[in-house]
Amino acid sequence: MKNVRFGVVGTNFITDWVIAGARQDKRFELAAVCSRTQERADEFAAKHRIPYTFTSLEEMAESPVIDAVYIASPNCMHASQSILCMNRGKHVLCEKPLASNAKEAREMIAASEANGVTLMEAMKPTLTPNFKALMDALPRVGTLRRYFASYCQYSSRYDKFKEGIVLNAFKPEYSNGAMMDIGVYTVYPMVVLFGRPKRVTASGILLSSGVDGQGAVNFEYEGMNATVLYSKIANSSLPTEIEGESGNLMLDRINQIKQITWQPRAAAASGKGIQLPAEDMTVPTPNDEYYYEVAEFIDLVNDGKRESAINSHSNSLATLEIIDEVRRQLGVVYPADMPSTDKILSANK
Repeated sequence: MKNVRFGVVGTNFITDWVIAGARQDKRFELAAVCSRTQERADEFAAKHRIPYTFTSLEEMAESPVIDAVYIASPNCMHASQSILCMNRGKHVLCEKPLASNAKEAREMIAASEANGVTLMEAMKPTLTPNFKALMDALPRVGTLRRYFASYCQYSSRYDKFKEGIVLNAFKPEYSNGAMMDIGVYTVYPMVVLFGRPKRVTASGILLSSGVDGQGAVNFEYEGMNATVLYSKIANSSLPTEIEGESGNLMLDRINQIKQITWQPRAAAASGKGIQLPAEDMTVPTPNDEYYYEVAEFIDLVNDGKRESAINSHSNSLATLEIIDEVRRQLGVVYPADMPSTDKILSANK
């Protein structure tokens, strides 16, 4: 299997983490970085031993020194930057959420198809060994009745927000907010496991900047319900649980699964319920959590496949369609939702 030469866009801490995990795969070759300033590009290149630097994404996308691009820029730029790179024949691994909305995601998928290149959302939990173990164990719960997931993490940037300083994490022009930042971690696995819900009902708290600070969403499926909680303005230690008529599967954290527990339903004997022992179904995870998404992406590129079977185009699109509906119900509107976005995307093609 050949090496894949990557260029990276975005020089934040998430890119640092992804690079650290990616380098556990010997096929990963970090060839270039693109930043808005040469100073920042040089600094990042020195830190990670990157041979080529760019301040123009178009120049990097045209360059023969890379095969693929990892995009970790603000959400509002995911679509335009991904499409620019794919139109120049580069494969794209794009941070979650894939785009600002479902409309942009459809345009990205169309660009992948038109150019015959790989496009994958960097949603890390669904590609880990423990998520595979969860999928394998799912039939044990019998008839599914409920999915519950919670990801609530008080943002370090929220204190500044309360002081009147609105950082990017809470700005609608960057297509940000609690659902886009961390709520997506509760929705995407649900879509992978159970598909699209029949109905979505959302409630939440809208911050003064126009983004959601937290929310609770109920989903209706055939024969089962799902509920997700997410927040950037409060913490929670609630686990994730999949409930069935034969027992429950419990996960410690939906965004980074480190423990899976199977609890069979209490068995009836002599008129009394006998609680059967719980079983630890956690599997070894020898590599960094970010390794698995990069390894999956490199496999796809080397195999000539445009999409992952797990982090598929249809799963990414369905997730954004759900998020669009949640935002509609909460009243969260981004500039990217406006018709003028069409002109921006066209100019970048």
